[in-house]
Amino acid sequence: MAERVFPTKGNLLSTKKSLVLAELGYELLDKKRNILVREMMMMIDAAKALRGSIEATYKEAYAALQTANITMGVISDIAEAMPVDNSLGMTVRSVMGCELPKLSIEHKTLGIPYGFSETDGNVDKAYLCFDRVKHMTVLLVEVDNSVYHLANAIKKTQTRANALKNIVVPRYKETIRFITESLEEKEREEFSRLKIIKRQKERKKYRVVAKTSYEEKLAEQRPDPDSVM
Repeated sequence: MAERVFPTKGNLLSTKKSLVLAELGYELLDKKRNILVREMMMMIDAAKALRGSIEATYKEAYAALQTANITMGVISDIAEAMPVDNSLGMTVRSVMGCELPKLSIEHKTLGIPYGFSETDGNVDKAYLCFDRVKHMTVLLVEVDNSVYHLANAIKKTQTRANALKNIVVPRYKETIRFITESLEEKEREEFSRLKIIKRQKERKKYRVVAKTSYEEKLAEQRPDPDSVM
């Protein structure tokens, strides 16, 4: 449906400019959507690979922990003695205006926080496996959150692009058509009016000329009073 505006050349030029901007906006949003989709597909592939690796590492770690519990009894005292890692940090990076979390955790040389005399190799193996799991979990959380934010950004971008393509652009085109047809109709009316005025002027001029010619003929046919005498 055309937007009801007063049909003037100024409004026609303004609407045409708005149409150009709307079409440009749609092209930019479509490019943004494609970039976001490509980024999300890369993240999904990375998440699949991480899930496979982290699942295998978790199995290895829990198997080693179970073996340690069997050989040494429940090792909850050793687990409680493990230091808390507070090196986790977060920054953000922007992809086409979409802010994605970027997690980081300090990679440092592992120190053994327990004594060797009271433990065996199964505890060491479980400790090393859970350390790998910790770093892999940080990466997986980063990727999963990035996929979530990208999916929301893609949905919003698609909604805006569809609104421009299916609502705004057709409305501007219909408005341009309405103004153009109205201006053309006014031009035809003005042309017809000018033709009528011109025809009336020509008729008036013709009448004046005809009247003048008739009066001249009458004057020529009228007898001279001196000749009659």
